[in-house]
Amino acid sequence: MTMDELKRQAAARALDHVRDGMKLGLGTGSTAKHFVELLGEKVRAGLNVVGVPTSEATRADAERCGVPLSTLDELERLDLTVDGADEVDPQLNLIKGGGGALLREKIVAASSDRMIVIADDSKWVERLGRFPLPIEVIPFGLAATRRAITDAFAANGVSGGLDLRKGRDGHGFVTDGGHWIVDAHLGAIPDAAALARSLAAIPGVVEHGLFIRLATTVVLAGPTGIRSIERP
Repeated sequence: MTMDELKRQAAARALDHVRDGMKLGLGTGSTAKHFVELLGEKVRAGLNVVGVPTSEATRADAERCGVPLSTLDELERLDLTVDGADEVDPQLNLIKGGGGALLREKIVAASSDRMIVIADDSKWVERLGRFPLPIEVIPFGLAATRRAITDAFAANGVSGGLDLRKGRDGHGFVTDGGHWIVDAHLGAIPDAAALARSLAAIPGVVEHGLFIRLATTVVLAGPTGIRSIERP
């Protein structure tokens, strides 16, 4: 079974949690795209739901699949968000943002009663940090912000290089919010919650890819089948 087929299996399992009338957060990325496509099939069969997309790419996918869309300004609170992750630890803390949508993803997740993460089982790790941590930053004063980020790393017992993310065209990657992303190569993060607090206190940091106590359920698909893990 291919990795893409595993991702679609996880997305199908998450769809089992969707009920008629729900207000849904629609995640971004290759696994979340499967969920949107499967949700579209249900909508065309008569399911009544409305979604809030976490990126312009997801908006386009949802519109293509016929999923009705709204905004958090109109809905205020969501029943459920389904999204992918770049890493998941046993406490269901996450690293997200590999696709560059971490700011909107976190806003939507925080506005939801539940968050289901769907992924292949290669994303499961004992400790976060192997995947580069995305940090969304304001372009103004970037050098000062990078120094503050490095100081925050030192205070939390981690270190690693900071790379300004480039787009496919070789220029700086620009998020949907008009910001830049630096990726931190940390290797391992001893205390993800403490690092999250330190990064959030830096003025030039818009948001970071540490999602702490937001996921309530993780659905992992692997060669031996699907397993669901609830947050401790």
